[in-house]
Amino acid sequence: MRKFRQSWVNAIVAFTSSLTIVSCNSSSPTTNQANTTNNHKLLKMIYWQAPTILNPHLSTGFKDSEASRITLEPLATFDGDSKLIPVLAQEIPTVENGGVAKDGLSVTWKILKDVKWSDGEKFTADDVVFTYQFVTNPKVGSVNSGDYAVVKNVEALDEYTVKVTFKEVNPAWYSIFVGGAGMILPKHLYAKYNGENAREAPFNLLPVGTGAYSVSQFKPGDSVIYQKNPYYRQPETQNFERIEIKGGGDATSAARAVLQTGDADFAYNLQVESNILQELAKANKGKIITNFGSNSERILLNYTDPNRETPEGERSSVKFPHPFLSDLKVRRAFALAIDKNTIANQLYGVTGKPTSNFLLAPPELVSNNTVSEFNLEKAGKLLEEAGWKDTNGNGIRDKNGIEMKVLFQTSVNPLRQKTQEVIKQSWQSLGIEVELKSIDASILFSSDPSNNDTVEKFYADVQMFTTGNNNPDPTPYFKVYTCDNIPQKSNNWSGDNYSRFCNPEYDKLLQTVIKELNPEKRVIIFKQLNDLLIEKAAVIPIIHRADVVGIANNLEGVSLTPWDSRTWNIATWKKK
Repeated sequence: MRKFRQSWVNAIVAFTSSLTIVSCNSSSPTTNQANTTNNHKLLKMIYWQAPTILNPHLSTGFKDSEASRITLEPLATFDGDSKLIPVLAQEIPTVENGGVAKDGLSVTWKILKDVKWSDGEKFTADDVVFTYQFVTNPKVGSVNSGDYAVVKNVEALDEYTVKVTFKEVNPAWYSIFVGGAGMILPKHLYAKYNGENAREAPFNLLPVGTGAYSVSQFKPGDSVIYQKNPYYRQPETQNFERIEIKGGGDATSAARAVLQTGDADFAYNLQVESNILQELAKANKGKIITNFGSNSERILLNYTDPNRETPEGERSSVKFPHPFLSDLKVRRAFALAIDKNTIANQLYGVTGKPTSNFLLAPPELVSNNTVSEFNLEKAGKLLEEAGWKDTNGNGIRDKNGIEMKVLFQTSVNPLRQKTQEVIKQSWQSLGIEVELKSIDASILFSSDPSNNDTVEKFYADVQMFTTGNNNPDPTPYFKVYTCDNIPQKSNNWSGDNYSRFCNPEYDKLLQTVIKELNPEKRVIIFKQLNDLLIEKAAVIPIIHRADVVGIANNLEGVSLTPWDSRTWNIATWKKK
């Protein structure tokens, strides 16, 4: 586990102490007023999972999208009430205003005029077209390419009008250039990096955006410093002169800095045991905000063998099925041996509840056909039926000379490590040997093709993390599990189907919902897709996780939405 970078917090404490001494001994009210003003113009944020890249199209991690979203913007986004609101668009397209084609084959966006990038260059429709070209270029290896697979073409009709044409009828036209996966990149800077050199672009570290704040300094894995974007279109809303994101440490330390000591104003992703959070909140320096959206903590089982290697050096290759997790009975046994209630009640408390569904939002699409069951006896019988027995008496099940041993990985986080222990205890009681591995989040979710410890590579048997759909239309979310979305060496590890699940029945069913215009029929198909994933144990949802952040008592404007980053509306945040 990486040591907590305490220096920043210590510096803040020392600085705060010095202000206290000055205010007690100085008779000058002007000094006090200046100090108060400066404090209100500085926003201090703790992202214990430190950002490592500021191009959201090249990273899997929420931490990177969060930090990018302060600078980069989409055409539109959904607020917490699932209402579509314009950001860089003049208005939301509709059939009535001519934006949405009646045949469902295209949507036309009118973008804002007189918007400038933070380097002073003009923002135009060409930037939107280029972003599509960048994200869909296979040589780039964008993590968001799957979201745009339904698009046939994007063209600039004029300087401020963009037309998106779909390959087929698309009822979910609002999933393109919207929300976190829809952030627009500047063509004039990235045009030279639209290929295999995409990760070499200097703007991945010092992005130029249209948002309220621009990056002035970035130390990957450590800190990001923002300043006002001098060309922002609504300067009256820029309430901070400086924003600081500090990384490192753990979720508990981040929560303490906001809730107990008051050393920071905002703490991201507080995946902390509920009783600890409640205790820290008693100090009344800050408050906890929770929102049950679309995210779940889930288990992924590797359908491929992480220990066999192709001649090209590729592990977890589709050429080599997993020796036992490719068996449905075995996967179901693993799922039956997870005590979700204990994990929810003893670890998550009010911030999480057991779930058996892949899709958790919006509510009208959530299936009521699945059931969470913890049954070690039934799990044991399934393993026996699959032929996995302890033939040599060493306490580990085996078959054909192969022992049932698994490497179980997740990110460094005390709550996750305790969850691992609960699951390990149950699995080992069944005769499954479990080795636990924890990887720094900045590495696990980096999407770095040169690193072997990423979720894409999945060089383990089991992995655990949280994610969910980032749009009320979950079509892109379900596309994660299609056969052509498997990360592998040939696509530079750019797919999201980390488990390497491939089921033609599932892919065919997904194609029907993409074309279906009837809302009632789409609901039925979405539930069928969810149920198929659970029935095949392609993914094992554990906990419906609330989005939990900590904010200072005087910080206003923070509003959580399941459909965008926590920083989606930071342009309107302010301190009382």
